[in-house]
Amino acid sequence: MNAEQTDVSTTIVVIDDEPEICRLVATLLTERGYLVSTTDTATEGLAMVKRCQPDMVLMDYMLPDQDGVTLLKELKSLSPDCSVIICTGGGSEEIAVKLMKAGASEYLLKPFNPSIFAERIDGVRRLRSIELANRALQQERERLLHEIEAWNRELQSRVREKSEALQHAQSEIAQTEKLAALGYLAAGMAHEIRNPLNSISLFTQLLSQGIDDSESQDYLDKILKEVDRIDGIIRRLVEAANRRRSAAQEVRVEQVIKESLAIFTPQVEARQITVAFDYPDLLPSIKADPTELEQIFTNLFQNALEEMGKGGCLTIGLNTSENNIEIRVSDSGGGISPEDRDAIFKPFFSTKSRGTGIGLPVAQRIARLYRGELSVEQSSAAGTTFLVKLPAGY
Repeated sequence: MNAEQTDVSTTIVVIDDEPEICRLVATLLTERGYLVSTTDTATEGLAMVKRCQPDMVLMDYMLPDQDGVTLLKELKSLSPDCSVIICTGGGSEEIAVKLMKAGASEYLLKPFNPSIFAERIDGVRRLRSIELANRALQQERERLLHEIEAWNRELQSRVREKSEALQHAQSEIAQTEKLAALGYLAAGMAHEIRNPLNSISLFTQLLSQGIDDSESQDYLDKILKEVDRIDGIIRRLVEAANRRRSAAQEVRVEQVIKESLAIFTPQVEARQITVAFDYPDLLPSIKADPTELEQIFTNLFQNALEEMGKGGCLTIGLNTSENNIEIRVSDSGGGISPEDRDAIFKPFFSTKSRGTGIGLPVAQRIARLYRGELSVEQSSAAGTTFLVKLPAGY
């Protein structure tokens, strides 16, 4: 073979109603390594193209069963990547332009010069190879750009997650430092605070010895209990400063809540507050220090009562979810503003003129000591719900 050898995978369908032209073209192209199929009608040619999806189609402009422009458009519709070469024995520049605009890759005049014909066919093949290669490169480029874009999104997401985690960690550190400072302050002031507490306790006990009235005696007992609770809070704060934990024991959360509610009975009755307490019969116990748990709930109940006016409603609900005990404390107060919802857990932040801003931060820290959490579940003008999660069996 003394002519250029082409890729054997290159296929050509020849559509021409002149048998001699079909044989000549088939011979020339076969010698150059093309795989050639021939037909003399547009109908059969379309069927061949649809069936085998050739690389090129060489078609006569004037066929007995269809005109060239219509056939060209149908061929491109069936096989958009196929290169279509138009051959004609009596064309014009106007027709050539029309065909090229319709999608033809080349326009050849009959009769053929064999060497020029072969070069033109090879040129169309090379051009098609370049176009397909460029398209593949473009597709690969788009794929890589999509991958890079996906990597960038993932990277941005990871950076955002890490940044949020870092901010959260920094916030936790700052809060821990403030609570530690509070603990050290409590340790330094414990002696001074306990002296007046001891006096209050002593005088209350002396008063109780001379009182026979059961109601007055009950109030004096409550004063002594509050003195013990304040002393317990100071002890907890001192232990927090020294990083010591009290011995844990099996605790019934509903019982701790009942005892915490009892402290506020005079306030509840005086202000005609409705208290609704609902809990299941078979509620698991947890291992904890009951005094620490009581501190969580007394802080929540105190805040709720301060938020509500006369005739308000305090609702406490207990349930289990997965491996947690969930306690919801709801009030009918005016709610917490959105900008204050995170700040209320920061030490020394308070919206009350006489507030210390240590109740909720300490309560949240205690919950976290037991691998739990204290958060605002919802708040609106109709009231606020705090959610306490404590792992069952911790």
